[in-house]
Amino acid sequence: MALVICRRFPGSFCGMPSHPALIKNHVNKKLLGQTSEDCVLTAKMISSDTRMAATLKLLKPLRYRAFCNPFTYIATQSVACWNMRSCTWRKGQDSPENSLCHPAKKVNICSTSASGRILTISSTLPGLEFSRASASKASTLKPGSPRAMRVDEEDVETFDSFEDPRVFLQLRPEYQLHSYNRSETCQPLSVSEGELILHKVTVYQDNLQPQIIADYFCKLSSLPAEQHPVLLSSASFAVLCQLSVKNINLFDAPDLISILKAFVSLGIPHSHSMLDVFETKFCHKVWEVSLDQLLLVADLWRYLGRRVPRFLKIFFSYLNLHWKELSLSQLIHLIYIIGESRQAPQDLMKKLESLILKYIDLINLEEVGTICLGFFKSSSSLSEFVMRKIGDLACADMQHLSSYALVNILKMFRFTHVDHVNFMKQFGQIAPQRIPSLGVQGVMHLTLACSALRILDEGVMNAVAASLPPRVAYCRSKDVAKILWSFGTLNYKPPNAEEFYSSLINEIHRKMPEFNRYPEHLLTCLLGLAFSEYFPVELIDFALSPGFVRLAQERSKFEVTKELYTLDGTVGIECPDYRGNRLSSHLQQKALEMLWNLARKDMNSKPEFLEALFLLETMLGGPQYVKHHMILPHTRSSDLEVQLDGNMKPLPFNREATPTEDVAKLRLKHVGISLTDDLMNQLLKGKSGGHLQGETESDSGQQPMKLEEESAIPMGGSLCNTADRLEAMEMAGLCPPACRQAPQVKLAIQLTNKNQYCYGSRDLLGLHNMKRRQLNQLGYHVVELSHWEWLPLLKRTRLEKLAFLHEKVFTSAL
Repeated sequence: MALVICRRFPGSFCGMPSHPALIKNHVNKKLLGQTSEDCVLTAKMISSDTRMAATLKLLKPLRYRAFCNPFTYIATQSVACWNMRSCTWRKGQDSPENSLCHPAKKVNICSTSASGRILTISSTLPGLEFSRASASKASTLKPGSPRAMRVDEEDVETFDSFEDPRVFLQLRPEYQLHSYNRSETCQPLSVSEGELILHKVTVYQDNLQPQIIADYFCKLSSLPAEQHPVLLSSASFAVLCQLSVKNINLFDAPDLISILKAFVSLGIPHSHSMLDVFETKFCHKVWEVSLDQLLLVADLWRYLGRRVPRFLKIFFSYLNLHWKELSLSQLIHLIYIIGESRQAPQDLMKKLESLILKYIDLINLEEVGTICLGFFKSSSSLSEFVMRKIGDLACADMQHLSSYALVNILKMFRFTHVDHVNFMKQFGQIAPQRIPSLGVQGVMHLTLACSALRILDEGVMNAVAASLPPRVAYCRSKDVAKILWSFGTLNYKPPNAEEFYSSLINEIHRKMPEFNRYPEHLLTCLLGLAFSEYFPVELIDFALSPGFVRLAQERSKFEVTKELYTLDGTVGIECPDYRGNRLSSHLQQKALEMLWNLARKDMNSKPEFLEALFLLETMLGGPQYVKHHMILPHTRSSDLEVQLDGNMKPLPFNREATPTEDVAKLRLKHVGISLTDDLMNQLLKGKSGGHLQGETESDSGQQPMKLEEESAIPMGGSLCNTADRLEAMEMAGLCPPACRQAPQVKLAIQLTNKNQYCYGSRDLLGLHNMKRRQLNQLGYHVVELSHWEWLPLLKRTRLEKLAFLHEKVFTSAL
């Protein structure tokens, strides 16, 4: 099927009417197997239609251009998207889901340089683009050809963020009562009839009744789609819009809805000023119309791509009183609208959750996906009970669950952190087969769900790693970041690790302009790589540069100081040869204070930690032998540090925890030794103070602190030297490093919890594994008080707990 479109470039000339003419389309059938050259209009084809010949003859001098594309305008597969204020989506930008603009599908638009068979037309209207669906394109290619394989790949990546979430509306006839369907339009209108209506608007504009205005909108919206841009630029149509605003208070609810439908069909820009007037009017109508009409109006606003917070606020107030009247189809549709609007009062969401339980046995799998997506997008949680019901429903027939619904359900499991074991097992069985046919955005969500739930399924991760390198160019910066973060968090390297990581790192370099717009994504990438022991120096140097740090703090929606600090601290330990940019001392101090306050508050709220700290202090001789602090602040968690000397005896290194009365006793203990004649003779002869030391040990009551302090003081030398040392010790509060033994063993005692491990295993997650790796590099021995050992002990006797801690500390040191 071939199509010719004739367009006039801007400019007035003699003989033209006051508003642009509506150009007719002429379609000629194309026989199967014809080449693109057959699409060229011949003289015979033109002469067969005198009207067409006359049109072309008239328009040729007026700079019209024509293009012929035999497969662009196949019904239901092509869309002409007209927009006024650059409401278009291009590759590399945010998806229409975020911008609320919805051109056709996310496909590459081929130009004349890509194929001689596709001719393009320069549009006279800003933002006018013609897109073709990948399915239509694929049908013209021979299977198995390289280009056909590329088309198949594009098909996989094709995702319509506007239409795909609306698939559920086709599952029940009830949805047609309260949703907009593009296929339901008024009777098709010919071009000549459209011109007649516009003429009537111009002539009778002061006498048109509200019902007539609404009827004109409905009829004009039935013009062929390719005529809509011409219509919207018409002066007569602008007059009709002005009349609708002028008579806004005279329209009843059905007329207002009819006009809004026409706006959708015609593609009125979502930022058009007259829509403010219509939103205000619908706000006044909320309490006067039915639930079906309210849902339809909300659906039409969504289709226009316009945010209407005022209308929705009143609508939700209405629903708070009438929520029990919602039918199953109304409930599912409402949740969809709430998700797309990204707003909902939490009290209403709790009521809707109870309705979900009421209808749970009647809901199909695709509707389950819609429910999960709506709650996820509106940041509304579902109870664990409901999530387990949803998981059970999906498990009952997961083979027939669409990949789109599967991804949405996983998003909600990730959001609620509910661990439905059976669901994840079945997911692990079907996901490896589906991943190659899933777009990279879907793959990202699957991978991110696994990491958020701490579930390491090697089959799933290997399938992700194998499928990504050939199509990494389709990844957004967000996809690259989340995938690297997920693999790093799960501390898993796939069999093709080198190919996998090198392709993603190269993609980071290619997408640097996009990372400048979303700086938090670059930090996520680099942290995920650091977990996996990959350190791209050029990227790290750029990320820690003053310019990027400032950019990240200004542009990012999130607080990125902690991420910057973690990256900086990691580089300082694991990249000793690194000479690039580092974080400023001011930012380091700010992050340190922030993280220490969080860690201290977190640990001090855990009874199991406080019990371990108290028992360690008791066992070792006091708080001066144990220090609760962040050995590696950039790893965001604290430790209990213990230091031992060469004899495996604890050292009182924590000066901050030594009570002043203990220091006074220590000083008095040293100066309170009885000066016998024997002792004086030994001192005057300058002999070693071994006897004195032993006497002191016997008098000390075997207190570890005093024993350690006294043994650290060399007793040889003059009394003056001894007094000087004692004075220095008094000033410092404890014996300074110069007058005591250096620690031979440094222990980092960590009280772990289940969230630091992969689900159902004893494999540490990426951040915690990286921390232990760095502690080992700094010479620390890590002593783990694992949750599976320590928590059961809390119910046992004090003696058993002390015995456990003694074995952990001293056996680990040996």
